[in-house]
Amino acid sequence: MIQSVKTNGGSPQGPPDLTEMLERLGRRGGGPSGSLIIGAIIVLGLIWAAMTSFYTVQPEERAVVKRFGAVIGINDPGLHFKLPFGIDQVQFVATERVLKQEFGFRTEGTRASGRTAYSPQQFEDESLMLTGDLNMIDVEWVVQYRINDPIKFLYQMREPTRTLRDISESVMRRIVGNMLGSEVLTIGRVEIQQRAGEEIQTLMDDYDAGIRISTVEMQDVVPPPAVQPAFNEVNEARQERERMINEAQKRVNQEIPNAEGAALRTVAEAQGYATERVNRALGESVRFSAVLAEYQQAPDVTRSRLYLETLNEVLPGIGQILVVQDGQAGPLPLLNVNRQAARAAGGEQ
Repeated sequence: MIQSVKTNGGSPQGPPDLTEMLERLGRRGGGPSGSLIIGAIIVLGLIWAAMTSFYTVQPEERAVVKRFGAVIGINDPGLHFKLPFGIDQVQFVATERVLKQEFGFRTEGTRASGRTAYSPQQFEDESLMLTGDLNMIDVEWVVQYRINDPIKFLYQMREPTRTLRDISESVMRRIVGNMLGSEVLTIGRVEIQQRAGEEIQTLMDDYDAGIRISTVEMQDVVPPPAVQPAFNEVNEARQERERMINEAQKRVNQEIPNAEGAALRTVAEAQGYATERVNRALGESVRFSAVLAEYQQAPDVTRSRLYLETLNEVLPGIGQILVVQDGQAGPLPLLNVNRQAARAAGGEQ
């Protein structure tokens, strides 16, 4: 019951008691002032009914309509009507908007320069994790999701977003705890994101919460500040090891093809030499057989021809030949082989 509040000194009073107002209306009966008050009440009731009988659903939302506490439907974006005076109640759910849960950091807004502003507060209770090789690591990640069933999201469980947050943290800690710290810092980020998204979605489907996971993104994965210098030294040593391995592999990739090419070249040269020797031997044997056949037909002629051909091949390479006859002062000009060889060479040119 609404109580009236009276003050001293003729100051304005609070709202009148509802029972007292009804009694006054009853005493006045059907007088003119009573009719005006009743008409005013009726007008106010009509205005209230008009104001509570329609609502607007935004493009990224869906409206869940309840009547006397029971869900009667889901309405799409646009202008809709409902029963007034609180008979129909409407709850708006952002089903077309991508929502997110942040772990290890908080976004505060956007600066004037357009860059995102983050909270300076540390959330180490969320981000600090123990890896499989017993190293501490600081992991920050984001879970992006959408509400695909508004009724399940509102009434299937008490706090679906809190449940999603607890499940995400539990899954991420388990996955990171089963991997080496070096893998989490380097090559394991894609695998962690994929596995976390799949497992979180499986658990949310088991709860039937009406939530669909879009992505799981790891924002920053670093060692804790207290041990960061030691981690940097380890990473530098690993990078140096990888560099030396890459250089050795590069040397191997260069030397092995060169050695294989040299071996193939040697084998090809040997095969070519063998083929040449075999072909030359075959040619010599064929030529000898042909000469033998000619010799059998004309021995004297063939013998003379072979003798002359041998002299023609041998004499140009033995230098100057002097033929001296008894009783003559100088050599005979008959066999000046060098001059004849020079003339022959000039004639060929």
